[in-house]
Amino acid sequence: MSRRALTLLLAGFLVLAFGVAGAFRPVPYVVLSPGPTENTLGELEKKPVIAISGRQTYPTSGALSLVTVAYQGGPAAQIDLLTALRGWIDPDVAVVPQETIFAPNRDPKEVEEENTVEMTNSQDSATAAALNELKIPYSMVVTVVSTEKGKPADGKLLKGDEITTIDGKDAKDVDIVSSTVKAHKPGEEVVFGVLRSGQKIEVPLRPIAGPKGQPQVGVLMQTKYKFPFDVDINVGDVGGPSAGLMFSLGIFDKLTPGELTGGKKIAGTGTIEPTGEVGPIGGIQQKMIGAKKAGATVFLTPADNCGEAVQAAPDGLRLVRADTLHSAVQALDALRTGAGNVPACPS
Repeated sequence: MSRRALTLLLAGFLVLAFGVAGAFRPVPYVVLSPGPTENTLGELEKKPVIAISGRQTYPTSGALSLVTVAYQGGPAAQIDLLTALRGWIDPDVAVVPQETIFAPNRDPKEVEEENTVEMTNSQDSATAAALNELKIPYSMVVTVVSTEKGKPADGKLLKGDEITTIDGKDAKDVDIVSSTVKAHKPGEEVVFGVLRSGQKIEVPLRPIAGPKGQPQVGVLMQTKYKFPFDVDINVGDVGGPSAGLMFSLGIFDKLTPGELTGGKKIAGTGTIEPTGEVGPIGGIQQKMIGAKKAGATVFLTPADNCGEAVQAAPDGLRLVRADTLHSAVQALDALRTGAGNVPACPS
């Protein structure tokens, strides 16, 4: 073999070696793909997804399915370049920068804990929204989930504390507590009224400046509801708040005579407020693909997601705009009976 041929062969081998090595280098991206769907009217691991006790329930049919997005990657398990390249050419998945899913300098375990809290809050908000729609009264309290080490609340607010007041005002929900803290300047005292082990105490704290200068005390809170009967939601390890609308519809369907779906397979997504407002979510394209694969023919879509949903909707999946729980119930009634208006996402 000539020197020239040997040089070319060696160069080709080195290019190939560097290419292979580069393909397996970790990259700061996350691959999003269609995740599993769960019928809120059905069962998961032989247990009802929604179990209601202490109140009369009614038979249901069809499906009111929540949809999810699966992901690969993240700070603790970065994907390699080859995986990212495969994702970029697959129309069913999305490849997004890691920081769009995981905030910089955040502990992944902390993010996971927040996702779990968001899912629990979503379930409670969904129950509250359904009861509001049915005009069934309930009460609620704000409780402490955890505190951040080294922050003002550390060691002063305890897990399970009920926050009853904030600066003397009723702490009706988490937003009131958060907005009251943010109304202070760092270093100004804010007083938490707390119910702990049956005793009322006051806990004064002085917020510190957060990363963007906003005051914070380092407490993760959750609004807990006291409902007149038990609603238990079983979804395994699904996290986040985006299944709220479908939980609400499942609860509403079980608590009312008749069958909301008319036997159809309905899927959908959207956060839910206790007042019934439906909010936007992420990963709409992957969620619609998952719904279609699960056999759904109708997809309830938050109004703010309609634009991107219309552009990416799979063939045969009808998009129904959901502004509120009330409008979603009305739309499903109209689909079932053939009478009334079914709001669509505009083209």
